[in-house]
Amino acid sequence: MIQKVKPSDSLQGTLSPPPDKSISQRAAIFSLLHEGTSVIKNFSSAQDPQSSLECVEALGAEVIRDKDSVSIKGIGRSGIKAPEDDLDCGNSGTAMRLLAGVIAGSGKQVRMCGDASLTSRTMTRIIEPLEKMGAYILARNSAYAPLMITREEKLKPMDFELPIPSAQLKSCILLAGLFGETATRVIETIPSRDHTERLLQLKVKEEKGKKIISASLNDEIPNQSYTVPGDFSAAAFWLVAGCIIPNSEITLEATGLNPTRNALLGILQEMGANITIENERMEGAEPVGDIVVRSSDLRAINIPKSIIPNCIDELPILAVAMSFAEGISVISGAEELRHKETDRIMAISEMLKAAGVSFEEKEDGVEIHGNPEFSFDSATFKSFHDHRIAMASAILSLKGKSESEILDAECAAVSYPGFWEDLLALYP
Repeated sequence: MIQKVKPSDSLQGTLSPPPDKSISQRAAIFSLLHEGTSVIKNFSSAQDPQSSLECVEALGAEVIRDKDSVSIKGIGRSGIKAPEDDLDCGNSGTAMRLLAGVIAGSGKQVRMCGDASLTSRTMTRIIEPLEKMGAYILARNSAYAPLMITREEKLKPMDFELPIPSAQLKSCILLAGLFGETATRVIETIPSRDHTERLLQLKVKEEKGKKIISASLNDEIPNQSYTVPGDFSAAAFWLVAGCIIPNSEITLEATGLNPTRNALLGILQEMGANITIENERMEGAEPVGDIVVRSSDLRAINIPKSIIPNCIDELPILAVAMSFAEGISVISGAEELRHKETDRIMAISEMLKAAGVSFEEKEDGVEIHGNPEFSFDSATFKSFHDHRIAMASAILSLKGKSESEILDAECAAVSYPGFWEDLLALYP
């Protein structure tokens, strides 16, 4: 699908960002492990959470879908069943990595697969620690899905210091640890998103600047009945759009404000963004609020490696904001971007090049020479079948002088099925 985007000199309106994908997927998986029924409201209709839901069903949970609400009758840790067919995770790396931990912990024999994109992503980060815990994992080329997972010996709890700040790796090990008689401890030196420990109410302590999260059979799996907040990563596109388009005011209702997810908020405010938060509250274990963004004069910023884990998904749209900020902005220490749905550093560079932005691609990031007065005639943007690149290109297209095109734009549905309709709704 080719999506045409017209420029705009104003954006006005109120939107509800789509349900948070990360929380929706965890809610489904944790409901499987809970003995009893969880009712999850505002469950994401995006492809990845739906894949997680189907996997949970295949492992033995009873799932009832009702509009945007999902009821899941969990079977507890002892009730997990090995499906007759492959466990298909679709495009979802979260589903594969988290459920690999569940399967390794359960001791069942399960073959996990996914689509072409997912099976091209390395799984060595989870394979090695899970094998240390006693799992036996057969992987294509010792690194890629399909993964055949089983465990013949007793689970071996362990202390595991995260080699990189990765919420998926952290969650995988903790979920396997939930099946151990003694505690598995994950030690985190650089914070990553903390939905797993929040939603599972795991023991967390700070020690010598490190965060230590524990999980074992002694941890009771709580009911997962709550309303999933709006996805901050989806709201990020509108935050940047509201900043760079003149005469704009956009309100984003019921958006997740988890401090391990919303670094972009502080980054934009440091750049001079006019952003306020109203109606702050808690929804289950997660902070939520309404975010209001207005047109702003942005200035350049340097993003150091230490902040990258907290804004990794927002870097494509942040690059758009930097293009219209006064001065030279730098993103560094973001090598992880090269291993996402596509090589996102390459994809960001191609997006900026298509519009004529002045920039330099680095191995671990990008240097952008911003200009508040910058504009371009029109462009044809490649999405590289990456949802975040497609949506970032759409926001950049708003600053053109005439209509631009985004190729393979349907991939936005991976995380934001209603993105194109919401974009049209903001035009005056």
